[in-house]
Parts: sequence; structure tokens; C-alpha cells
Amino acid sequence: MFLEGKRALVTGSTSGIGLAIARALAAEGAEIVLNGFGDEAEIAKLCDELGATHSGADLTDAAQIETMMAAAGDIDILVNNAGVQHVSPVEDFPVDKWNLIIALNLTAAFHTTRLAVPGMKKKGWGRIINTASAHSKIASPFKSAYNASKHGIAGFTKTIALELAEHGITANCVSPGYVWTPLIEGQIPDTMKARGLTRDEVINDVLLVKQATKKFVQPEEIGALATFLCRDEAQNVNGANWSIDGGWTAE
Repeated sequence: MFLEGKRALVTGSTSGIGLAIARALAAEGAEIVLNGFGDEAEIAKLCDELGATHSGADLTDAAQIETMMAAAGDIDILVNNAGVQHVSPVEDFPVDKWNLIIALNLTAAFHTTRLAVPGMKKKGWGRIINTASAHSKIASPFKSAYNASKHGIAGFTKTIALELAEHGITANCVSPGYVWTPLIEGQIPDTMKARGLTRDEVINDVLLVKQATKKFVQPEEIGALATFLCRDEAQNVNGANWSIDGGWTAE
């Protein structure tokens, strides 16, 4: 297990993509710090499963991020995964939703990174992995805040990759398309009702219409990619934005 002795903090890791990344890193021996909201009993089970600790810090609050990072100690692997979405025309976009999306999807990654980097520099080794999106490369209408935040995280990743390259630290983005998670699955019935479509029509004509493979990305695939980026063989993979979107952004 090549990550024994490494400590990994994965934000937004109590479910979905973040949990899959945490599990993949734990399988290679990493000590895991989970972050996210959810049922306390379920989170306790995850901590037992992974031998992890958990922080319920609200990542829209810089003070809570600072407390979380101080409690976590020196972090070798930082995965900025927490995120949120809202869909609305720009003229009607709620200001509070804009502020929330930018704070959680982008600004939180700045705070965790600035606090993790000194420890990584001290050790001469570190991995920063940011969950971006196909929307870090292309845009979709009615997602102004999300598109802005994900384009922002891609630019932020490139910048810190250049700053930290001579310190044994890499920074990369992972950019999924539609990923099969309980969140996506739960949206299907509402979309069926709103659009008068069947389940198969929602999946194929709405969700997967731009993914050339016509398959959802599986969370475990993203976990495997994140784990690869932590290997010594990936030490020169730096400042990259890895698409894992079934060919969506190849068009």
C-alpha cells in the first residue's frame, strides 16, 4: 500500500464522489480525514469502515476551515471536492445562491490549500487534487455561478501547480461529466414529471446526451484516477485538467 504514512483530507466526502475518493485512498493505506454533512450514525459507520476521523466544518466559513485544518494536522494529500449547484437564468439568479456556490466550490479550496501548503513544503511532498467538472472546460446555460466556480478552480489549480512545482508538490484537476450518484438518481423522477419523459428518456436524452459513451461515470473511476495522481509515477503530472466525462468535452 503505497500511501501508508500519508494523511489525506477529502472535502465533501460523506457521500458520492468524495466518499469514493476517500475509499480509494484508504485502500492504499492513507489515513483519512472525512469532511461533510449527513446522518451522524452513518458518518460514524464510515469512520469505522475507513479508520477515519471526521470534520463537520462548514466550508463556506473561513474560520471553520481554519479550525478543521488545525485539527487535521499536516496534510499530505488534499482533495478539494465539496461543491453545490443551482440552475437559473442570470437575471433571476439568487444572489445568496451565487455567493454560496462561489464560497463552497472555489473560495473554500483557496483556504484549505493555503493552510495545507506549508506542511507539504516542509515534507517536500504533497498532492493537491481539485474536483472540477466538464464545466471547467465548457459552459452550459443557466449555470453561471457553477461555470464560473469550475473555470475558477481550473485556473487556481494551474497557478498553484506552477508555484509549488519545485517543492515536490503537484496540483491537478479531475473533471467529471455526469456521475452516477444518489444525488443524480434522485433527480430522475422529478425530471420525468417536469418534462413528461420516461426514465430512459431522461437518462439518454437529458443526462447523457453529451457523453459519447452514453454511460455515467462511476464514482470509483474517479477514485482510481485520484489515487493514480498520488503515485510517484505521477510526479510530473502537474497543472493538468483530467477529463473523465465519456467524451463530452472532446466535441
